[in-house]
Amino acid sequence: MGETFSENTESVQVLKTELSVEPIRADFVSFLQVGSQILHIEFQTVGDRDMPLRMLDYYVRLYRLHRCPIQQIVIFLQETNSPLLRLDRFETNSTLHSYRAVRLWEEDPTLMLNDATLLPFAVLARSPQPEEMLRTIAQKIEQIELSKERANIATYAYMLGGLRYSKEILSQLLREEIMRESVTYQALLAKGIKQGLQQGELDLALRQLRRKFGELPDRLVKKIKALSLKRLEAFGEALLDFQSLDDVTVWLSPKTQTKKSAPKDIG
Repeated sequence: MGETFSENTESVQVLKTELSVEPIRADFVSFLQVGSQILHIEFQTVGDRDMPLRMLDYYVRLYRLHRCPIQQIVIFLQETNSPLLRLDRFETNSTLHSYRAVRLWEEDPTLMLNDATLLPFAVLARSPQPEEMLRTIAQKIEQIELSKERANIATYAYMLGGLRYSKEILSQLLREEIMRESVTYQALLAKGIKQGLQQGELDLALRQLRRKFGELPDRLVKKIKALSLKRLEAFGEALLDFQSLDDVTVWLSPKTQTKKSAPKDIG
């Protein structure tokens, strides 16, 4: 019968006959149908010792679904000396699964500089003079004819550039007016404005509470920080009537929130 199983059989237990499929989490993952094969690309900023097993898991799921060749590439974006970024295979005594691991800072930028869609990745590619490389990329972006494409690529380059360059250099070379037509930039800007408003409401509420009642218990601060912008605005109005920290606790209690959100009876 070939190779025998040599483990101690005195402690044998029956495992579950069905295996549950756990969700897989990654920094960013993409599956592309390219001709008759699947291209699986995963972007990571840090190493992960479970990466090889995860790539095998992805492969099995994809193959079960599509039954076609699958190419897998993990692209590491942020430079580090971690040995985890050198992992490119899952191997046991009976299984070997390999994939390609790309450390972007080791890659020659020539190909990326000659393809507009790859310019954002060139921001992190190998370069003896990174700032000069960013300047070259900015010039190439400005030469893109379609304004929306130019805006999107400039936005992606700005986002990835944050892993290598200072905000000042990025703002200087990748001008904001170029990015304004990008829906990604607009979404990030809107999110930033909302977060700014929320932080402003939070700071104001905590300052007013501390002025009225002194130092606040951590449990209350934690609950206040968890409020949405809309609830913070309501809290800011309500705190003018608070007479004690007990009033704050009651307002923040789930029962009070439920009552406030319940529709009023008509009649």
